[in-house]
Amino acid sequence: MAALRRRGTQVGAAKVGPDFIDPGYHRLATGHPSRNLDTFLNPPDLLASLAARACLGRDILVIEGVMGLFDGAYEQTAGDMATPARLALASTASVAVLTKTPVVLVVDASAINQSVAALVHGFATWSAEVPVHGVILNRVGSDAHEDSLRRALADLPVLGALRRDPAFAWRDRHLGLVPVAERPNEILAALQTLAGAVERSVDLDALARLAAAAPQMEAPPLPPARSSYRLRDPRDTTLGAVGGGHDHRPRIAVAAGRAFTFVYPETLERLEEAGAELLPIDPAGDDGLPAEVDGLYAGGGFPEVYGEQLASNRAMLEQVATAAGDGLPIWAECGGLLWLARALDDRPLCGVVPATATMTSKLTLGYRTARVRSDNPVAPAGKRLRGHEFHYSRLEPAGDALELSNHRESWQEGHASKSMLATYLHLHLGADPAPAERFVRAAAIWHRDRTRRHAVG
Repeated sequence: MAALRRRGTQVGAAKVGPDFIDPGYHRLATGHPSRNLDTFLNPPDLLASLAARACLGRDILVIEGVMGLFDGAYEQTAGDMATPARLALASTASVAVLTKTPVVLVVDASAINQSVAALVHGFATWSAEVPVHGVILNRVGSDAHEDSLRRALADLPVLGALRRDPAFAWRDRHLGLVPVAERPNEILAALQTLAGAVERSVDLDALARLAAAAPQMEAPPLPPARSSYRLRDPRDTTLGAVGGGHDHRPRIAVAAGRAFTFVYPETLERLEEAGAELLPIDPAGDDGLPAEVDGLYAGGGFPEVYGEQLASNRAMLEQVATAAGDGLPIWAECGGLLWLARALDDRPLCGVVPATATMTSKLTLGYRTARVRSDNPVAPAGKRLRGHEFHYSRLEPAGDALELSNHRESWQEGHASKSMLATYLHLHLGADPAPAERFVRAAAIWHRDRTRRHAVG
């Protein structure tokens, strides 16, 4: 992506799957937001529309895959896929078919020679629906090694060969790469080094021709979020009240900074479409919430890495606790859930969620189907949601706001009230703007009721 951009190309970026961190690298490389293309979180028939949003106004769209080409979710059921049954739900292969995107394999050649032909042949012939159009060899050891690999792959275009180089070792930790927000200058410098190597080692013209030859697709517009901040009647307190009336745009604080970087751009876009004014805050550094805030959204991230800074910012913690006690609408996902807890690894935090968080060595990861068990400002009781979890922490008590299930079992999780939803579950609002609409309505009601209380006072 960075190499194409250096040539003056406007590059769109997307990532297969629910990952938050890789799209941050994409944005640094391209200068534009990256989009997640995931056929579990969103209906397959809308995937082309999500891809179209990723490449709007761009010359080329580069989609990074996830895991191996055919790896995906186990939760596939009849009717889930618009692709052949042999392709796993949420796999790179299924996204390639649904978006008619040519596939280029990036092959780790560090410990392989002529056998690369058998490996690539297996991928190229596994499914007739997913033709492999070329190969880029990675971690090649020498000129002789590259020559041997190319001769073994004589029947398939080798579009590039990148040599082993310690400069390409990326920074990682327990959830993957270090987010860009933590070390932007260092990562930008490394990206430029990598882009230079790719320019020298990969046939970018051939890649551009391959992308240009991809079939055209119809991409219907995504369902827009309805503007939901104009309440029909000042006496109406229902979350469904929408219409003419109050014109105040609800002010929603959004947790940001280095500790909270796991937020889909669609979530913020949907909140704005529904009428919210978004106010980024840094829970580790700012001394409190913005004036007259009407709601709080705290996505995921690494609160465990910045636990000391978060815990020492007592002014912010106390303001959040007071606002929550007054009924401020709050929506928290994963890292935001930990921040709202009483404590994380014995460091006292907001105390809004009546539970304590602990970091563990066990990874909790996977797609989830959820049934909402109690009304909250994000979804009504009985609502079915799809999302994912990705964390090494444990919350005690776990809560019972949602009934989660995967392909093996079901359990309860999350804390909810009329004014709050705090859960490990990450939602993607690309196809379903309803949670954003409901949350903005709740913020509008909060603002109206607070204004009435002040007027009476």
